Amino acid sequence: MFLPILAIILGFVLLLWSADRFIEGAAAVAAHLGLPSLVIGMVIVGFGTSAPEILVSIMAALDGNPDLALGNALGSNIYNVGLIIGVSALIVPMAVHSTIIRRELPLLFLFGVLAGVLFWNGVLGRLESLLLLAGFFGLMGWTIWTAMRGKDDPLAAETEQELSSHAAMTLGRAILWLVVGLALLLLSSRMLVWGAVSVASALGVSDLIIGLTIVALGTSLPELASSIAAVRKGEHDIAIGNVVGSCMFNLLAVVGIAGVIAPMETLSLDIMLRDWPVMMAMIVALFVMGYGFRGRQGRINRIEASVLLVGLVAYNVCLANTVLSA
Repeated sequence: MFLPILAIILGFVLLLWSADRFIEGAAAVAAHLGLPSLVIGMVIVGFGTSAPEILVSIMAALDGNPDLALGNALGSNIYNVGLIIGVSALIVPMAVHSTIIRRELPLLFLFGVLAGVLFWNGVLGRLESLLLLAGFFGLMGWTIWTAMRGKDDPLAAETEQELSSHAAMTLGRAILWLVVGLALLLLSSRMLVWGAVSVASALGVSDLIIGLTIVALGTSLPELASSIAAVRKGEHDIAIGNVVGSCMFNLLAVVGIAGVIAPMETLSLDIMLRDWPVMMAMIVALFVMGYGFRGRQGRINRIEASVLLVGLVAYNVCLANTVLSA
């Protein structure tokens, strides 16, 4: 048990550090290539913050643990809203100014419903997974088009300010960080998956539960760190945009890639009875709070943040009871 636990801890530490280096390198390379800052922020950085989930799920699927991959995707979305938005808005109440984010929130809801429809029959085959990946590439195209047209959006100004620190990085150093970050992401993902599966086997806990808890929390840490930093600098739209983008990436790319590599012939009934409904409840709560209706600006205050955190705690208590009663 000592080596698997050590692998999980070191995997988390390396995952956090390498994800930051990968994002910094990718953003700087894109800046040197002359890409608009909003495209870099929404596509390059957005993809980078989801890289831990994607790589962990690929490793899990390649190792024949698709439940771990699926649990990672659903659990990360639950933590993204419950923990990241909850903690960030508890520190500083968050206002949504960006029209782009208001357009993404309904998309996130629709992708969540699509995932539920595909999960409903208890099977996630290669065809369904390819459909999710097609949705991912469509999302990427729409995101680039939106970013190119949204130069006057408040999100653009925040992104320009956030990415200004990358302008001084030389191209050579940017490529170095990009390569080193990706290599360490692969290594840390492998360590994390091996440690998580070993601990699950030793404790008799399902891969799904491990994916929904330990792995999901660990792969959500990069978004938590970046969102807290963003709200403390007044960049509310970046903080919320990171979460919304990450959740869509998880539903489409993380689940899709894992399902293509290792089709899931028998999905746990708990996914549709417990995990998917909780994820959708979080998404709906974020949509209602952040969208803004009848002329009201989208805003997440400390009371609403507390509700999200309480919901997350209640969900984890439910998971703990499931493990103890097994």
